[in-house]
Amino acid sequence: MSAAIGLFPPSRRGVLLMTGVRVFQTRFDHVKHNVEQVIHGKSRTVSLALVCLFAEGHLLIEDVPGLAKTSLAKAIAKSIGGEFNRIQFTPDLLPSDLVGAQIFHRATEDFSFHRGPVFCNVLLGDEINRAAPKTQSALLQVMAERQVTVGLETALVHRPFICLATQNPLDHQGTYPLSEGLLDRFMMRLPMGYPDESAEEKIVKQELADQTPDALKPVLTLAEVREMLAAVREVAVSDELTGYVVRIIRATRDLRRTMRQVVRLGISPRGAIALGLAARVQAASRGQRYVTPDDVKDVAVPVLGHRLLLTGEAEAAGTDPEELVAEVLRDVAVTRPR
Repeated sequence: MSAAIGLFPPSRRGVLLMTGVRVFQTRFDHVKHNVEQVIHGKSRTVSLALVCLFAEGHLLIEDVPGLAKTSLAKAIAKSIGGEFNRIQFTPDLLPSDLVGAQIFHRATEDFSFHRGPVFCNVLLGDEINRAAPKTQSALLQVMAERQVTVGLETALVHRPFICLATQNPLDHQGTYPLSEGLLDRFMMRLPMGYPDESAEEKIVKQELADQTPDALKPVLTLAEVREMLAAVREVAVSDELTGYVVRIIRATRDLRRTMRQVVRLGISPRGAIALGLAARVQAASRGQRYVTPDDVKDVAVPVLGHRLLLTGEAEAAGTDPEELVAEVLRDVAVTRPR
């Protein structure tokens, strides 16, 4: 474990904060354990999904069918006692099918806003790349601002709110690639991956016994989740640590100059913010009251990999942007060069 950068001296506020962080860690572990009752052999994936939730980010899961992507979303929603909505994205899906619409009532000669399925705590967008770009873009506002504007009316989406979207990387027929703007709204992109043999046996036994995510009991209330969202903001991020995050992001932009045939676009400041937020939740989940470089490194690849845009030649050659991010992490010094 790296030494903490900019560790603050002990204080009364620090003692109170440590108590709050310990509560955060305990609750985080309770949710993780509950989810893992139905999601077997994917401890890191579950942890990172919860980091997204408590960092108030969004998650894109890209993998082949049948690997429990939907079950993960349901299990998270059940564990926090939240409202869960699932949208099956199809080419004929309309923006109003997501966010809602203004309905005219002839009796009153007035309009009223009927809310769409995005008004929930955990939104599963299944096969998001099967909807047309116009429909995909309906998610941009709610993912960034947690509110929806239809006509002249703006309605807030209650916290916590996470959009967990899935897409199949193999089947490209009838799909629409996500725009750079929409990809950038996702805090992380994760694969599920195949389970190992032991975990797969547990999955089969569980399904044969009708033990599904719907059977899970909540281990937190939404009020307790909101307390955790507030507590994580108190985890200290020093100026030195912020500088480390910024140097990582700026190094991805230098790749455009040093690797002209590979990188088309580096990572924006939104990526730097997402990395800092995710690292702060990662620190809180470990019971720390400050963020260390190790926390940043642990979340950097899933936070940054999908934001690094490659050239067409690099994509055709099978270049992995996550490997490029890992290379940047190896090259960027933790302390500022003198």
